[in-house]
Amino acid sequence: MLKIRAIVWGVKDIPKAISFWSAALDYVLKYPPDEDFAILVPKKGDGIQLSFNRVTTSKPRKHHMDLFSDDPKAEVERLISLGATKPEWRYEEDADYVVLHDPDGNAFCVIDTRPR
Repeated sequence: MLKIRAIVWGVKDIPKAISFWSAALDYVLKYPPDEDFAILVPKKGDGIQLSFNRVTTSKPRKHHMDLFSDDPKAEVERLISLGATKPEWRYEEDADYVVLHDPDGNAFCVIDTRPR
């Protein structure tokens, strides 16, 4: 059986990605990064590894992550304080998510896990 154990995220600025995503997810470097690649892992426990691969294009990558929270408003505010931005977005009337961009412009969503 296959299991997802890592996501590779294309970024232009590896140090900025390390800083933002380490704080956003409470992750740490697995080992010292090089100029083209870095790996983050959870500080505690098991979880999906997040790797960064340096890219040179500004074109949007065709990927995004969904992050789940039972306090999405607080998480969105925290992520914005870390450097995320909130783009203009057309949400459905009953949307249970908020779209954000990381400092490199990659889209990700914060999903509300509270019962509806």
